[in-house]
Amino acid sequence: MSQDPPRVLLVNDDGIDAPGLVMLEQVVRGFTDDIWVVAPDEERSGAGHSFSTTLPIRVKQRDERHFAVKGTPTDCALLAIYELIEGKRPDVLISGINRGPNLAEDITYSGTASAAMEGALLGIPAIALSQCFRPPAAVPWDNAERYAGEVIEKLLRFDWKPGMFINVNFPECPADQVTGMRVTEQGQRPPGAFIPEKRVDARHFPYYWVKIALPAGGHAPGNDLQAMLDREISITPMQLDMTSRAAIPDLQELFAA
Repeated sequence: MSQDPPRVLLVNDDGIDAPGLVMLEQVVRGFTDDIWVVAPDEERSGAGHSFSTTLPIRVKQRDERHFAVKGTPTDCALLAIYELIEGKRPDVLISGINRGPNLAEDITYSGTASAAMEGALLGIPAIALSQCFRPPAAVPWDNAERYAGEVIEKLLRFDWKPGMFINVNFPECPADQVTGMRVTEQGQRPPGAFIPEKRVDARHFPYYWVKIALPAGGHAPGNDLQAMLDREISITPMQLDMTSRAAIPDLQELFAA
């Protein structure tokens, strides 16, 4: 990247007033004032990589560089890059800081990670940041507050490859208990993290609520889940190409018959 202060686009899925986004803007101001914030007007956790196709997207401009969008995190990234940011495109898109983990298969559901993915699709270096915690415990924001700037500044020096983004998770511990930073692989938990739960409302009509019940397991040396157990900050390079290359020879043989 250029040696000049970078132009940074901030996005999230917790909403424009979320404490993680407010903190992220403060952190980024440590190395640039060229910051644009384009975020959902309300929480859109779990939106994944969805974008609006059946409803209009409305934007409320709060000041010169802060925009609240009635849409998904992906909508926010698209609008920011194509419509709202004046002049040159952002040098980097940073999504977060999410209230909760985006580990292992979480990223397939995550609006935070998907906003970064959209940045990568548009050729912009992109970083997703998440602060892990487990309710009812308080979110240890001091962890991300202390280390996010260091992580971002190092990644700004990275030689970014096309079609990739970086997924960062801060462990669920106070900042003074973090043991280090580790570049990790994406883990995978056993099945059953999200379970529809049937309930009955006050008028005796059934409805469903998706219960988050993260199963134990999936930890392995070098993956993001293990890094959290070890109280390390995980830095996971992700790629947009999801081809299962190991399966190609067997499938070629099968369909050549």
